[in-house]
Amino acid sequence: MAMAAALCLLASPMLLTGCKSASAGTTIPIASPQAVDSARQQLDLIPPPSKSRYMAIASLSEWENPYLTVQQNMATLHVTQADPNTSQMGVGGMLRPVSARRQDLTVRVSDLPAALDAIPQSAWPYGRVLAIEEAHDTPTSARPAVRRNIEAAIKTLGDMGVVVYEWPEAGLR
Repeated sequence: MAMAAALCLLASPMLLTGCKSASAGTTIPIASPQAVDSARQQLDLIPPPSKSRYMAIASLSEWENPYLTVQQNMATLHVTQADPNTSQMGVGGMLRPVSARRQDLTVRVSDLPAALDAIPQSAWPYGRVLAIEEAHDTPTSARPAVRRNIEAAIKTLGDMGVVVYEWPEAGLR
């Protein structure tokens, strides 16, 4: 009997620490308020979004503003740089492909303010709006973590004054 009581006393701290570590794994790192304020000051230079322009976009391949693909442990920020050539000759053709101006950056959700702060103003043709989508083929077991990351990103973007356009999973709404 004394042996059983001793085992219970020894096992109880392990049970408590096990619970703490399980919940610690589900916390999502958030951006620091200083980083958000700094990025917000830079993003305030970008005009408010033009809803009539960005709501007419049918697929993310046509989307010209930055957009975010959120995964379980990270996010990918897709940025299309503005075309430095202002003439309409050859736009999107073999000599001026859009894909050559696109960059994909892997970031943590907590580093989103610094990443957006580094994007030039010319890469925001629709104004201060960012599309956000869930990563394709996300396993069912990872969906809650992905959704938490999306919610954390939406909160951070809202704190920075960026309008979030949650891209529908099937394409058009």
